[in-house]
Amino acid sequence: MKLKKPSTPFPSVGYYGPDHFCDRKTETETLIRNIEGGLSTTLVAIRRIGKTGLIKHLQYHLHDKYICIYADILPTETSIDFLNTLASAILNSVPEKTGLGKKIWDFIKSLRPVITFDKLSGEPNVSFNIQPKETAHQIENLFEFLEQQDKRVIFAIDEFQQILNYPEKTMEAWLRTTIQQLQNVIFVFSGSQPHLMNEMFANPSNPFFRSTVILHLEKINFESYQAHIIQRFKNYKKEIESQVAAEILDWTTGHTYFVQLLCSRVFIGSGRKITTEVWQNEAIKLLKEQEIVFLGYRDNLTREQWKLLKAIAHAGKAYSITSKNFIQQYALGSSSTILRSINSLEKKSFIYMQYDAEGNRFYSVYDVLFQRWIQNL
Repeated sequence: MKLKKPSTPFPSVGYYGPDHFCDRKTETETLIRNIEGGLSTTLVAIRRIGKTGLIKHLQYHLHDKYICIYADILPTETSIDFLNTLASAILNSVPEKTGLGKKIWDFIKSLRPVITFDKLSGEPNVSFNIQPKETAHQIENLFEFLEQQDKRVIFAIDEFQQILNYPEKTMEAWLRTTIQQLQNVIFVFSGSQPHLMNEMFANPSNPFFRSTVILHLEKINFESYQAHIIQRFKNYKKEIESQVAAEILDWTTGHTYFVQLLCSRVFIGSGRKITTEVWQNEAIKLLKEQEIVFLGYRDNLTREQWKLLKAIAHAGKAYSITSKNFIQQYALGSSSTILRSINSLEKKSFIYMQYDAEGNRFYSVYDVLFQRWIQNL
């Protein structure tokens, strides 16, 4: 598997190999163990925590033994979009010039789609000009083709909760029925809306109930990430003390995307030694650059929603948000008003709900930069 070299030692998007990948040893081992046991896995995590990177890391280690396919269905809106994305992912999974690659191309062409090439990446995109009622049959054709291959297949479908938004309301049940008949294809279903993914796979009334092993992805271990940051700077002859690395992790709340983003900016804008002043200056620049976006967020919220969002941002982790103490501390409205605002803020992905190690529920702001900007108001 050929990998490109990132522009900095802290890439925030894409997968560039084990050297640029931090920890996740336990999660990787769990996924490999599930796959070797023929078990599909549901990977649940909040956005930008490293879910896709973990999938790519898994496939990096297994691509010699398995056919590895990755499809991100977040942009899809219908079952036909879903079909097009799956077909494109299969076509891009193996180089065309290999024996298997030629076999895949011949098969996809036999389904008579339109194949175009992305102007930037050069990758082929598949598009079927068919009626919605024909979609199920074509998806079955794709899965049947994979089922017949000599090598087992790992099919990772990212942002899987998106199928709940399709106008075809029977999609979830039909897809479950189709998938459960496959023996040569192992799935990794991942999603960034934990409440929806848990509802899909853990609610007895839903088709995918208990069809997979559920793995919740948490933030990277603090000490492991701290050591990773220090080593990555050291590899490029830059020095950062453990306390300064800890400050960066604290400010970004250990959220992978924001850790990588800030460290990348610090790497580009620093000399040989990274100090507290250096990373703080870069953090201030980031907040200033995003201010116009954050002002737009604020203007699109009601007064009650904005007040609650501010309260959650200042709390960091907001527990018991309808309790008398929380309401009085942040001068909020009634419990019913708070619950309505919570629902709206969750739907708009401004906040997320999670459980701590003791099983206590809390709410936090999704965008760490937005949280820090609010705290500075």
